Amino acid sequence: MTPSTPDSPEASGAGNVVTTLDAVSNAGNEAGPMLPPLSPEDFKVYNRLAEQMDYFHNHFRSMWNTLYTACIQDNSQGPAKLSERQLIEEGLRLARYLEAHHSIEETYIFPLLAEKMPQFRAAVYAHDHHDHHHPRQSRTKQEGLEEDVAEAANCELIQQHRAIHIGMEQFEKYLRDCRSKKAEFSLPVLKEKMDSWGDVLLKHLDQEVEELGAENMRAVWSREEMMRFPM
Repeated sequence: MTPSTPDSPEASGAGNVVTTLDAVSNAGNEAGPMLPPLSPEDFKVYNRLAEQMDYFHNHFRSMWNTLYTACIQDNSQGPAKLSERQLIEEGLRLARYLEAHHSIEETYIFPLLAEKMPQFRAAVYAHDHHDHHHPRQSRTKQEGLEEDVAEAANCELIQQHRAIHIGMEQFEKYLRDCRSKKAEFSLPVLKEKMDSWGDVLLKHLDQEVEELGAENMRAVWSREEMMRFPM
């Protein structure tokens, strides 16, 4: 959830490369009792974080679509919509925005969600693992924190973050090399760089929104708590 809207176009749902999500309402929470249907007003309150998250994720989907469509389009039928330089800059913006987005999530948003949602607690422990070895901590507390870090390593959201950043680093390096003329720009090579992390990125963009859907949120948060979330 970046503090300002990226300067990329609104999500366009180009072709069938990526499908933009609508506001999420998870159909039920298998772990808890059936709850009465939400009123439209309450649904809006409980689904607000999902809608906010999806708003920003739509910008990433749109940028991804722009780049990937350029890689697979048939240029014999007409000139490319974006120049080589424009594609390089768009790719570097995508990497920069994703890095900032994940940093803000893990620093400011996940710690709040982690108070009641274990999947985000694992994300916080993984992000802050370097603080878990403070010399003044007791052995018992230290052991507990180490168990939390181990649990975070098996967290799907964290595994996705790691996979995204591994692929994104290679993608970004290639584009920087192209911009500085250390490498020759090639759409097939760009596609190869995107394919290495595209599936996990697009899955993550959807799954993170689903985690914040109205039914999941109302299972653990009160209406008043939802209204106090700072985003």
